[in-house]
Amino acid sequence: MLLNIKHATTYNYGIPAIYALQQLRVRPHSNESQSVIDWSVSLSGAEAQTSFTDEHGNIVDLVEFLPDTKTVSVTVAGQVETHDTSGVVGEHDLLMPLWVYLRQTDLTKAGPLVRDLVREISADSNEAYAIDRLHRLSRLILASVRYVTGETASTTTAEDALSQGSGVCQDHTHIFLSAARLLGYPSRYVSGYLMMNDRVDQDASHAWAEAHIDGLGWVGFDVSNAISPDERYVHVARALDYQGCAPTTGFLMGAEQENLIVSLQVQQ
Repeated sequence: MLLNIKHATTYNYGIPAIYALQQLRVRPHSNESQSVIDWSVSLSGAEAQTSFTDEHGNIVDLVEFLPDTKTVSVTVAGQVETHDTSGVVGEHDLLMPLWVYLRQTDLTKAGPLVRDLVREISADSNEAYAIDRLHRLSRLILASVRYVTGETASTTTAEDALSQGSGVCQDHTHIFLSAARLLGYPSRYVSGYLMMNDRVDQDASHAWAEAHIDGLGWVGFDVSNAISPDERYVHVARALDYQGCAPTTGFLMGAEQENLIVSLQVQQ
């Protein structure tokens, strides 16, 4: 499937930044499930300084805001050819060792509720294979945490989302990572795009998890939609949690009264 994507993010400031240096993780990479045909990153109110590949294999652009700028825009656009691999994206090919992806973060740290999920999975003797156990985990999470927008934030932890009983794809993914790591599966957060069947315009990008299974490699699990990613998905960045692959992170000094406008279109 050939997907066309255009994603524009505009930051308006009542008081401009004195200085800002930002890392952008907005460039998809080719793997077994996708081939990047064309991709561009356009900046307004900022200029690129350099680019590099981080420890998770993400392509990172380092950009600096122009002096006295009140409006900064980042627009990405391109075409990606995708393939349905039943969520399998290939063996681990990074210098970063697999055991690093067993490490919990502040957002995925397991509490009593996550441990209850893990005990339920571990006690089920019918789930003989890793892939079955992880799909069951995905179903348990979705049954425990309803998909509801506006009730959580980027700082909401896996345990807090389970306690609240509602959240979005980011929360589902953090809970999956927390539990899968306790079960002994290296796991990582993935940010990217999902072509919706009923619309072209969207409010935000998407997130899901990948777990490493011996003999298969990295396998994706989209808890929010109860499936493994298919040809409608485009991977952009991956890390231990959301903070490691957020589209924009960095240093911002002096900017106040921020207003954010996002425009996203994903279509075949």
